[in-house]
Amino acid sequence: MFGNVFGIADYSAFIIAIIIFLAIPGPGNLALITSTSKGGILGGLAATLGVIAGDQVLMWLAVAGVAALLSAYPTAFNAVQWLGAAYLAWLGFKLLTVKPGDKPVLNIQPRHYFKQAMMITLLNPKAIVFYMAFFPLFVDPVKQQGLLTYAVMAATIAALTFAYGLTATLISHFMAERIRANPRATSVLHKLAGIFLIGFGVKLALSK
Repeated sequence: MFGNVFGIADYSAFIIAIIIFLAIPGPGNLALITSTSKGGILGGLAATLGVIAGDQVLMWLAVAGVAALLSAYPTAFNAVQWLGAAYLAWLGFKLLTVKPGDKPVLNIQPRHYFKQAMMITLLNPKAIVFYMAFFPLFVDPVKQQGLLTYAVMAATIAALTFAYGLTATLISHFMAERIRANPRATSVLHKLAGIFLIGFGVKLALSK
């Protein structure tokens, strides 16, 4: 459907690849769903914007060559990796131990959802390496236009992430209205979310 766009080789394939990556379950998706269940549509949208903000920072750091720096200094990479793993595990533990009437692990104010989702995204240093490896696959070395090419790629990812986040938020909100009527279901979801977050943290810590 789309060929070369601003130096992006096979723009259609680039869009499809991003959509597939967005749909893969991960900490960002879990933060979005949990934020929606706690803060409604505003909470979900705030979390979506947090994921977008974190992604944009990581993408431009990758473009700037931070991935190469992290590869050259594995100690720094491992430190950030362990910090991200600990943060996810801490959130998971809080969800596992929350009791009815306790203060929500993810605060109701949308600004907190934004910060929570952004931190979860930023504390995954492997994302920088991923973008550093992913971008060259779709950059036409002959027709690429420097920063403009990367800017269009970053804007495309942001737009697709927002569309995906909006859709996931609306679906999650629709389901949450029914789940809230069942306290036991809410408790089970908290436990599942906690287990998944701890699992993501362990996976991040042990990944090579």
